[in-house]
Amino acid sequence: MKNYFFLKLNPNRATFAQDMTEEERGIMKQHVIYWRGLMNKGHVVTFGPVLDPNETYGIAIVGVDGQEDVIEFIKHDPAATINTYEFHPMMAIVPDTAS
Repeated sequence: MKNYFFLKLNPNRATFAQDMTEEERGIMKQHVIYWRGLMNKGHVVTFGPVLDPNETYGIAIVGVDGQEDVIEFIKHDPAATINTYEFHPMMAIVPDTAS
């Protein structure tokens, strides 16, 4: 049985999405590739930016064995070198895959 977590990627400044440097843009491209890979392995339900008018930030919903997996995902995410994460357990409602 999977455990679900909500992850929030907090930008290092409120204007990050609008004024990323070229170096930051490259890191964020690697971030997307990294999370798409986790999605392709079945760990990620969805991920992407939230276009909040006050501040753009990223979210992901993951289904994993436990919190240790979330910590490992964050540890290896290129974006974690320039931004910060927070995460929380989630009582997710997901499609029933039992046949």
